[in-house]
Amino acid sequence: MQTGYILGLLILPIFLEGCCPKNHQVKITGVQPDTPQQHYRAVEGEIFWRPCAGEGDEGNHGIPCETLFIVEAKHSGNYSSGSNFSLYVVARSSVECSTAEESSVVLERDKGGKVPCPGLNCSNNKEVIWYKRYTPVSSWHGRDYCVDETGRLHLCQVRKEDTSVFFCDRKIIDQGLTWTLRRAVNVTAAPEPPSDPPRVDKPSGIETHEVELGHSHTLVCEASFITEKTLSVGWYMNYGGNLENMTLLPMEEEKKKEVGDTQTKVSRDAIIEKVTLQHLNHTYTCIAKNSVGNSTGTIKLKKKIKVHFPSLVGYPFASLLLISGIGIILHVKWLEIQLIYRSRVQHGKHDKDEKEFDVFLSFVWSPSTDLEGVLTLSAQKGPHEEACLSSMDLLNTEEGKSTLEVLLPRVLEDQWGYRLCLLERDVLPGGAYTNDVVLAIRRSQMLICVLSADYLSNSNALFVLESGVQALLQNTSLKLVLIWTTRDSAALIQSDPPLPALVKRALKVLPSLDWSSGKTARTTSSFWRSLRKAMPSQRVNMVSLMQGQLTD
Repeated sequence: MQTGYILGLLILPIFLEGCCPKNHQVKITGVQPDTPQQHYRAVEGEIFWRPCAGEGDEGNHGIPCETLFIVEAKHSGNYSSGSNFSLYVVARSSVECSTAEESSVVLERDKGGKVPCPGLNCSNNKEVIWYKRYTPVSSWHGRDYCVDETGRLHLCQVRKEDTSVFFCDRKIIDQGLTWTLRRAVNVTAAPEPPSDPPRVDKPSGIETHEVELGHSHTLVCEASFITEKTLSVGWYMNYGGNLENMTLLPMEEEKKKEVGDTQTKVSRDAIIEKVTLQHLNHTYTCIAKNSVGNSTGTIKLKKKIKVHFPSLVGYPFASLLLISGIGIILHVKWLEIQLIYRSRVQHGKHDKDEKEFDVFLSFVWSPSTDLEGVLTLSAQKGPHEEACLSSMDLLNTEEGKSTLEVLLPRVLEDQWGYRLCLLERDVLPGGAYTNDVVLAIRRSQMLICVLSADYLSNSNALFVLESGVQALLQNTSLKLVLIWTTRDSAALIQSDPPLPALVKRALKVLPSLDWSSGKTARTTSSFWRSLRKAMPSQRVNMVSLMQGQLTD
């Protein structure tokens, strides 16, 4: 009794292991693939591939080498591509002893599995050559397998990468010609069947979602499965919360994502196009199913209450951001803000008795200007001369066709009666230039700078302009007006060498007028009218009564 028990224990592993011992490989492979046969038969509708005959054999007549394709009757024929190759496609209806189950097999991973060769039961020739895609199984290294006496392929341990197409070749003789019958088997390496139902990750248990009436709402379900073929996710609506009265909702396609070797994440959405009050009375259940059972997650809808009162956190935070933004702008643009304010709002001390000049006129002579004629202007025409021409009359004369540098002193001093400060005429030579300029600006009610390319490239002229800007920042009673004599003022600001930073920023915001000698009389009249409005309302010392006012 004891001896028989021991013998039984020794014999049992042999039947359990078959041809897959643990410590060595046993390969009963039959005929080994020496040189590929050139005469093949295949079953219509199955996957097929032919071997390459050598270099340059990339296929012809629609029969590529070492490429999987579905074979059809039209592929039958003789081909020449380095060596003779013949293919005869057999109609599936004429194939006996072959079932659909033999053409597809599911094997469990990490366990042993058998791959049958379709139709081999009706053949006396059990010698089979197996391929995994284009690679002969006999060339495997480090794997335990064998082919048994019935021609079936035994995989001692099924791996994930064994999900592929396997081919079994066996030889048949027809009318003295040897053919290779190639059959395909689709192998799926599936993980171990689950022992538990899937897990619904979202929604978790029973959740309540706030929704807005009249808007769409998306129901999202996410579930985790042990990978297998039998798995599904669906959304159902329960009328009045009754789980026995459920209706399948319109849904989008399932989205699957493999996580590791054995787990699959599945998500599926259902969209409510327009939420109504009726939707609030129902519950919505996601059901995830596998071969073991199912799990659920439920969502209830609740009307979202709109908040109409100010937020205790949002408003102070927004106010803080606003104040911070204003602070940053003031910090960056403080100089420009000061210049804009001081150049347009004159509320400082206006004591004309402390001023010696109405206008400090700053310009740079062009090479063609008659400097001597302008400097002796007062001698030619007295300030009290009653026959003084108006500015428009002056423009119609030959003298009126001169440059603005010539016209301005004549109009401002002789016709409008303002007392001008001209550096070339009113500042004594030999003194400190910088001190004289600063003092003359302080003793003037207004500074007018005639800007041109020559002016912005002249260091002395730029010093006058920069001193005027600094005086404007210190004393709000000073007025500063810029007159551009060229249309391309932006190009002059970006001149080379670059202008001083203070001057460059001031030119963008200070009040300015545009002058061009080529403009029409109406446009020129508008210039003089605008200049007249910008002039000081009171004169330091009236030179002459103003008789030549501009007409509207």
